[in-house]
Amino acid sequence: MKIPFFLAPLLLCLLVFQVQGQNPKCNIQDHGSTLQIIHTFSPCSPFKPSKEMSWEESVLQLQSKDQARMQYLSSLVARRSVVPIASARQIIQSPTYILKAKIGNPPQTLLMAMDTSNDVAWIPCTGCVGCSTTKVFAPSKSTTFRNVGCGSPLCKQVPNPTCGGSACAFNLTYGSSTVAASVVQDTLTLATDPVPSYTFGCVQKTTGSSAPPQGLLGLGRGPLSLLAQTQNLYKSTFSYCLPSFKSLNFSGSLRLGPVAQPKRIKYTPLLKNPRRSSLYYVNLVAIKVGRRIVDIPPAALAFNPTTGAGTIFDSGTVFTRLVEPAYTAVKNEFRRRVGPKLPVTTLGGFDTCYTFPIVAPNITFMFSGMNVTLPQDNTLIHSTAGSITCLAMAAAPDNVNSVLNVIANMQQQNHRVLFDVPNSRLGVARELCT
Repeated sequence: MKIPFFLAPLLLCLLVFQVQGQNPKCNIQDHGSTLQIIHTFSPCSPFKPSKEMSWEESVLQLQSKDQARMQYLSSLVARRSVVPIASARQIIQSPTYILKAKIGNPPQTLLMAMDTSNDVAWIPCTGCVGCSTTKVFAPSKSTTFRNVGCGSPLCKQVPNPTCGGSACAFNLTYGSSTVAASVVQDTLTLATDPVPSYTFGCVQKTTGSSAPPQGLLGLGRGPLSLLAQTQNLYKSTFSYCLPSFKSLNFSGSLRLGPVAQPKRIKYTPLLKNPRRSSLYYVNLVAIKVGRRIVDIPPAALAFNPTTGAGTIFDSGTVFTRLVEPAYTAVKNEFRRRVGPKLPVTTLGGFDTCYTFPIVAPNITFMFSGMNVTLPQDNTLIHSTAGSITCLAMAAAPDNVNSVLNVIANMQQQNHRVLFDVPNSRLGVARELCT
């Protein structure tokens, strides 16, 4: 019996284990410069849902998290010099993929969200008031921990720095929530690679309705990101393979540095937005549904550093979002290929769903120098009972900053995505992520 691609994550993992009689391997050791990535709903994750959800409930929950994520990304491309921390906190609260890192000496193991659209690492620390996790970093137990002083150039690279005494810190208010943290340094160990004097935020206090349960590791390309702080070690190069929900362990891998990266891989140039240097922009030139290139206004795909418009790869958004003209063109051609007279229904934010089996066309993203044709596992979601099938994409939120196309993690699953910053290129190759 073929297991449907997309089920309520917790129900799916239970079903797979029952059918195959296997248990998840939660103690896989990281090695070399390669780290295991697990989905937040993995049975190996302490952040998996506490109760079973229906398929519809799980889809709607993921969609609601995507809404917060898109608001955050929209704030990044908006014309403002300071990015609101509120939306970023949504990411910390609900990461999609997490990995193990060790902080301090002797090392303390913590979980951190992997985020390609963020730079600075943030970790809840001992005594944090309002943090909703029992796993925190204890600075007093590390012999290599130290605070970053106000006079340090590093203090100017964090958002809204403040100084209490001689230590650099931040204290932000947003809505009904606030977060206070100190800027610190300690040894960060990823797999078997120690990174001395890594700069990160040590969260001291949070107030409001949601607190970060774990840390965040920024894989963007701006100041204080992992790439910036490990340039000599990893040469600003990394790749990941994100697992689908079919994987028994819900696990993939993050490979740091140029060594052991795939040789046979197609590339597209990375584009640089100096105002939003963290984001990984690429040039999406067209989209093909079946054998037809759909009619999309050039402005819907064009890169514009002034407005932030264009296309990015992002690890934290679940379902690909296209600006309205682009999505409408894809949706209309998809519906025509499936059957123009067939009844279409909706599920939450998905507007192209069917309550019977369909024969769906392939979708190809056409980038400069690289085409990526997605298998249907990357474009369709199916209910547990097989009673509904939806196109797993949606239009970007309808707001003033809705100028960004986001290639999200469901469409990246079971692909090796290589970020080669020194050569300013991004590569994609099919790979079974396990």
